Amino acid sequence: MSVRAEKVLKAPRDLANDSSEQRLLKMKGLTVIESCTFTEGLKGSMFLEDHLLLFVLEGMYKVTFGDEEFTVNKNEMVLLQKSILVNYEKSGEEDSDYRLDYIMFFLKEELLTEFINMADLQYNHPAVLVPVSVKAINERLMSYIHSLKPYFKEREALKEGLIRVKLLELLFDVADADEQFLYQFLQLRRTDKKGITEIVEQNITNPVSLQDLAYLSGRSLSTFKRDFQAIYNTSPVRWIRNRRLDIARDMLLHTSALVTDVCFSTGFENVAHFSKVFKERFGVAPSSYRQAVLNSEGETTS
Repeated sequence: MSVRAEKVLKAPRDLANDSSEQRLLKMKGLTVIESCTFTEGLKGSMFLEDHLLLFVLEGMYKVTFGDEEFTVNKNEMVLLQKSILVNYEKSGEEDSDYRLDYIMFFLKEELLTEFINMADLQYNHPAVLVPVSVKAINERLMSYIHSLKPYFKEREALKEGLIRVKLLELLFDVADADEQFLYQFLQLRRTDKKGITEIVEQNITNPVSLQDLAYLSGRSLSTFKRDFQAIYNTSPVRWIRNRRLDIARDMLLHTSALVTDVCFSTGFENVAHFSKVFKERFGVAPSSYRQAVLNSEGETTS
């Protein structure tokens, strides 16, 4: 069986490095990306390092997370939490020459906390978690987006405080536009504890950090490490690395996947590092592992 895996983009980090078809506002971790291109369809995967608020102005942006799929059409928006891997498919509409225009706001924890404190929002969560949902962009939000356009042209001269104020203005407008989004902002800050085993297994092949896993489990990093140690009797770094290496070994044995594809498919982000730790664990480089196993089996049967 052949396996082909592309490297998962880390957003906004990797997106911010691609300036070919987009404009960027970025200051001390505050990131806004505006993209305008022409495409009949583009697919990929990205791991969200920050919470993402996505507005589609032209075209369609489809996001898939687990078994859930969200299609964001023209003049619609969606909010996604950080530390998750999503697949995307984006394209323009035929009647507009496949023009695709969207804007992504990456919201760090600090900004979200500042907004919640300023808005004096109370943590009265509904009994059932409000699902991620797509909502229409109202007239005020559309005016806000247009007011942001000049900032991309003057980004070299802008001060960080001004960008921060504009992002806080956005959060107030979004929360005021739809009560469900207000609940979602609150839920992004929830600290409900979840099972460590389930969270780790769900994300074992995703390029997650320990901080990501701690967030998803509703724990601080120190508490996550302590609880993990109590369950697995080893450190999370060592256990997760060995689990990924076991998966990588099985892929090399049972598929025709290239080493690069195996690396990216098992949560590693650097091929050289993957090859090094694989050899340390199994005594042979991944590029030579299949042949080494075949030779070993041949000696056994001879």
